Amino acid sequence: MPLANHKWIPPAAWLLGHALASLTVAGHAGAVGLGGVIPGAGAIHKNVLSMREMRYVDMVPQKTDFSCGAAALATILNYAYGQKLTEDEVIQGLLQVSDPTIVREKGFSLLDLKNYVQARGMRGRGYNMAPEMLDRIKVPTIVLLDIRGYKHFVVLKKTTPDKVYLADPALGNRVVARQEFVSGWNRVVFAIIGQGFERDTVLLRPSEPLTARSTMDTWRPLTDAQLLEFGFSSAELF
Repeated sequence: MPLANHKWIPPAAWLLGHALASLTVAGHAGAVGLGGVIPGAGAIHKNVLSMREMRYVDMVPQKTDFSCGAAALATILNYAYGQKLTEDEVIQGLLQVSDPTIVREKGFSLLDLKNYVQARGMRGRGYNMAPEMLDRIKVPTIVLLDIRGYKHFVVLKKTTPDKVYLADPALGNRVVARQEFVSGWNRVVFAIIGQGFERDTVLLRPSEPLTARSTMDTWRPLTDAQLLEFGFSSAELF
C-alpha cells in the first residue's frame, strides 16, 4: 500500500500511548513511572486506576450481602451532600434505628433508611412513581430492584428515554436498558432531603458520553424551583 495512505505517528507519542494502554488493564492501582519514555521529558508519574476502582468511582461499594442499602445511603450522603461516611459507619447507625434480627434475615428496609437520615437531621421521602415519570426525577434517589428474586437497593442517578444510569453497590456504576430497569423496579423512589445538597453532584453526571444537548442539561446546576418541586424547603436551599 502506498506510504501516502499511512498516518505518521511520532515515536515518542506512540510509546507513551502504548505504555498507558498496557497499564490500564492492571488489576491494582498505583503510581506508574514513565521516565525515559519521552526523551528529555524527565520522570513522569501517572496514577492509574485499577479496573475495579474505575467501576466503583464516585460511589461506595457494599462489603456484605445485606448492606446494599447502607452503601447506597453512603453514596448519596458522600457524593451529593459532601459528607465523609464509610459503609461501616452507616451500618452502625442503621442498626441503632432498626431491628437487628430482621436485618440479619432480610437486610435493611426503606423505613430503616428513613429513620437513619432523620436521626441525622435530614428527611427521607418515598414517592410512588409511574415509569413514564422517571425523567422528572432531578436528584439522585435510592430504588429497590428485584433481580431474579433478590431484593437489591441501588442509586438511581439519571434516566434517558432508553437508558437508566445506576450506582449499584454490588456491581458498580452501570447503565441498563430502561425496560430492564422498569421490569425489576417496585415503582418507589426514596429521596434524601436536607441542607448542603450539591446541585452539580457527580451522581447526576454519568460518565458515559452523551449527546451535546443532554450533556449541557446534565451539567447545568439544578434550580431552586426544581428542588422545591422534589420536596426541598426554601431553608434548605441556602
